[in-house]
Amino acid sequence: MSLIKLFNLQSVGLLSKKVLNLSVHTRKFNDVPFEDIPEVSSTLIKRVLNKTKISFNEGFTCFIIACPFCTKRAKSNIHKLYINKTTGMFMCSSCKFTGQWNFLDHHFNSKKEKSKKVQEICNVMDHQEKLAESLKQVRESSDLLVNSDKFEKILNKFKLPKISSESIKNLDVRIDKPLQNLFFPLENVECETVGYRKINYQNGDDLIIPHIMYGGLIVGKALKNREAAILVPNISDFLILLDSKITLNVVCLPNGVNSLSQYVLPTLERFQKLILWFGNDLKSWDSARHFAKKLGERRCFFVRPNEKQLLPHLVEGQDFKSIVNSAQPIWHKSITNFANLRKDVFSDLQNIDKIEGVKWKRFPALNKILRGHRRGELTVITGPTGCGKTTFISEYSLDLAMQGVNTLWGSFEIRNVRLARTMLQQFAGFPLDENLSQFDSLADKFELLPIYFMTFHGQQTIKVVMDAVEHATYVHDIAHVIIDNVQFMMGITEDSRHMDRFWTQDVIIAAFRSFATRKNCHVTLVIHPRKERDEENLTTNSIFGGAKASQEADNVFIIQDKRLTSTRGKKYLQICKNRYSGDLGVMPLDFDKAGLSYASKKKVKSTDNIEETTN
Repeated sequence: MSLIKLFNLQSVGLLSKKVLNLSVHTRKFNDVPFEDIPEVSSTLIKRVLNKTKISFNEGFTCFIIACPFCTKRAKSNIHKLYINKTTGMFMCSSCKFTGQWNFLDHHFNSKKEKSKKVQEICNVMDHQEKLAESLKQVRESSDLLVNSDKFEKILNKFKLPKISSESIKNLDVRIDKPLQNLFFPLENVECETVGYRKINYQNGDDLIIPHIMYGGLIVGKALKNREAAILVPNISDFLILLDSKITLNVVCLPNGVNSLSQYVLPTLERFQKLILWFGNDLKSWDSARHFAKKLGERRCFFVRPNEKQLLPHLVEGQDFKSIVNSAQPIWHKSITNFANLRKDVFSDLQNIDKIEGVKWKRFPALNKILRGHRRGELTVITGPTGCGKTTFISEYSLDLAMQGVNTLWGSFEIRNVRLARTMLQQFAGFPLDENLSQFDSLADKFELLPIYFMTFHGQQTIKVVMDAVEHATYVHDIAHVIIDNVQFMMGITEDSRHMDRFWTQDVIIAAFRSFATRKNCHVTLVIHPRKERDEENLTTNSIFGGAKASQEADNVFIIQDKRLTSTRGKKYLQICKNRYSGDLGVMPLDFDKAGLSYASKKKVKSTDNIEETTN
């Protein structure tokens, strides 16, 4: 299998040296290697462990074994190595050594000299030295002032809710001497401090030092119930619950509802029950269900979003105990009844605006027809060659990414350098080659968007692509996958039979339909139309292949280009299928070449009035 990598802006050369030299908290735009996408499964890991006679315990998200890299150096204390069931990524809570399954599998089965092991141990020691150096800088900072007056001023300064200083007395929260940065300790599964979460009051930066890979989380410990924890998305909610003296552990997630790193999963292994309290907006609703699949649905409960159960920091005086006790299980059996679904149905009706999906800001006409962009759906888009399918989908996905929708691009026809350049210009709204002085500032902002690109180009098999998509969705919590285009996954050759090609496409469509449903992820597929004599009026029957694409799709878009047949012809997007509401319609596509944009132009009323007055 060829090497497959997931990459973003640095890989396509769009970042300046200035950006690359940013401090440790900035999301690094390096290649994220898939290590040839190893075929990892819990069954395979069990087989290898049993074959090599390694005893293990099976947790909710990981297999737990004695660490082979540090036990020989500390016989009195056997340290644990956590192996992720889905990806095979492993990490040791003691020596902080992490890696991919391929390395661990090779280590178990090889009988090479000890020199390589010594080298790896040296690398582990390097990690420990970097960790110690980072933590040393924090420990040299002054202790958090517990004087009631100064403590309240500090909370106001950092825009944190008012709580008593006694609530965090045992949390070892620190502040530096200039009173500009607040440090919350991060602990791992062994309750060892492995880093700090640094908050700056001036620019609002929320950073993890030295790195998320050490698996640290902010944890408020309960004295009684140590097997259950409430997961909240921000520090304000964490502090409110901590101050309420609730009898459960409270855990603050490192990246809110945006993503859940696989590195922190071992830290949550000790809890038998997890209560997810994420709020009542659409992203929180979707993230709760998505995170539960990562954490193990059987142990996950969530506070249903409604107007009476807002996040802790939003409403004072809530009865937290009754709210937490009313948390409902996420996991359902294969067969259920309306009694079990009743609360879900009521919650959907109560939050009808939110379940409609993420609204586009550049395409208000799409909101009127589709109502929004929803997870778990399959969208198919087609149109004549050269009509601008890729350019439109680029801006369509950029709009959503700017609103926090984690996006994965698979562009087989156009190289990622060109695609990223197009998206950056659409982000800017003006020609970049004529405004190079603004490149660095634009690239700094653009790199913060949750957009990832697969490094495929040319024909790829469905297995290779699906392995990459599944892996990226788990690791980066992808909510929107774009495949441009499906024909490059069919392996068409000159002697291929038509029936074989249609069958192959049906297999691809079925695979992505299943993926969208299982992972609650929106998939957008670009499919070329049939080569027909009359390309003036394309319909759902014009989509290449059999009828499966239009049948399986929740939404079908067709770019109709009347400019091909008429000098005054227009180009527009036709929504031919909309399973959510049934509404159909068209959206004009007026192209702005300067910004490579199809976004709807806002009319300036003041200018119109001036012109009318002049006339």
